[in-house]
Amino acid sequence: MNSSNASLPPPLASLLSNSLVLRQTAPYLSTASLFALAATSKALRHLVLEDRESLRHLDLSTVKSAIVSYEPLDSGGISWRSERMDESLTEDEFYSGPLRGIFSKLQRRHILQNVQTLVLDGLSVPADLVREIIAEDRFNVRILSIREVKHLNERKLQQVLRYAVRPTRPAGSPKIKGIYLFGPRDSVPAPHTHNEKKKSRQASPARGVTSSQGAQIGAEWNQKSTSALNAALAKTDDKWYQSTGKMIAKRPSLDWAETLKACEGIIAFDAVLCRGPRHDPATAFVHDPSVPSMPHPSSYLSPAVATVALGPSGCETCHSCPETPAVFGETPNSWLPLLSPVPLHSSTIRAAQKPRTTDGSKPPPLYIRCEDCLKGRWCERCHKWWGEDCYTGSTVAQRTELQQTEFIEDVQTDGATCVIPKQSIKVIGVRRDCFGCGHTCITCKELFIRKCKTCQNEYCLEDNDASSDSKCDWCNFTSRRTVEMY
Repeated sequence: MNSSNASLPPPLASLLSNSLVLRQTAPYLSTASLFALAATSKALRHLVLEDRESLRHLDLSTVKSAIVSYEPLDSGGISWRSERMDESLTEDEFYSGPLRGIFSKLQRRHILQNVQTLVLDGLSVPADLVREIIAEDRFNVRILSIREVKHLNERKLQQVLRYAVRPTRPAGSPKIKGIYLFGPRDSVPAPHTHNEKKKSRQASPARGVTSSQGAQIGAEWNQKSTSALNAALAKTDDKWYQSTGKMIAKRPSLDWAETLKACEGIIAFDAVLCRGPRHDPATAFVHDPSVPSMPHPSSYLSPAVATVALGPSGCETCHSCPETPAVFGETPNSWLPLLSPVPLHSSTIRAAQKPRTTDGSKPPPLYIRCEDCLKGRWCERCHKWWGEDCYTGSTVAQRTELQQTEFIEDVQTDGATCVIPKQSIKVIGVRRDCFGCGHTCITCKELFIRKCKTCQNEYCLEDNDASSDSKCDWCNFTSRRTVEMY
């Protein structure tokens, strides 16, 4: 009898009674799973709901009751409001109703004060609700994620944040230290049945060569190969430290740059201000009387949010940057963005900003800029870029290789000029555009971009049909359709 009992595994309540096991396991379970586990027995209910660390990380983005139900307002009220809806109900109160109801239940159970990381991605989160999370004492949130939320008034949110970091704020406020706002929400793989996949294939008609199954598979594998190569070169899976390019789909407004400037050192975000030399008034106001009609490369730019990740290599020529790169643990924390996904086991800014290297080595340097600082000096295809000290852009980039060779001359002491041989000149710069690739450097232009012999438009060889290197996809599709008709 004793031997058979000894061979049985310990019960779940005994296993979770170890606080270390519970704290490491709870963040991986959904909110619904945790409460379902707590409802199975009194012992588990005490462990899950009484432990301060079990619901420290609360993700409500997958909770069905947190989604707003668009029912008629005069239907007699819904579950999260005890009184009847009438004309006195404001729009923000309506859209924040489900979350307010959840917060009220958590407060009655004395759980709300234990939540330090709150994820509300994709839900209806008005600015008034964010103000309550930041300002009210019943909340103890340190990291808040509101990416891709709905019904959020950005101007109102900016006012809330500026008021929260005002110089006359009380000591120790605000409690919140980090906000995920600008980046995309973390992807959650949704299971698909065989019938759903079959319907999706039938619902998408063929739209040419690039929509074929082989082309889609090839594009998917190219994307995976590019991601794997970027991770291997940067030695980290964090997109901000890779040669990812544009990290934020919607370009933040100048008001957001001013808000981030006001919150600097107090509240961190998943984006930071661009530190390019053109944003520094002390060095940007340089006048060039030789070219009065052209703007000087070092002309001043207003504060802007950095949206382009340039990789760990730095400038293609000097492998650094004029403003010096940001390095975790060495430079100020205000230079580093919050990294995705939201940390599970800690609610500190250090855990949210620390890059995870693949080989355990030292974190790589961070090179990020805004689009205005990179105009004319960044290739959107291979992500090479040149700093202000190594490449001025504008007129030199428009010259051909022969013209650039003639332009760079060595003036001798006797006044004679010696032209540098063509082979010793490294042609740099971004001078051409491709419809599929965007701004491209001279190297990418020579390797990947061709001009269609039919429509004279430029196209990318990798994105084009492999059966023809003289016509773009559209001309190939048009010619095939013409042959089929006749």
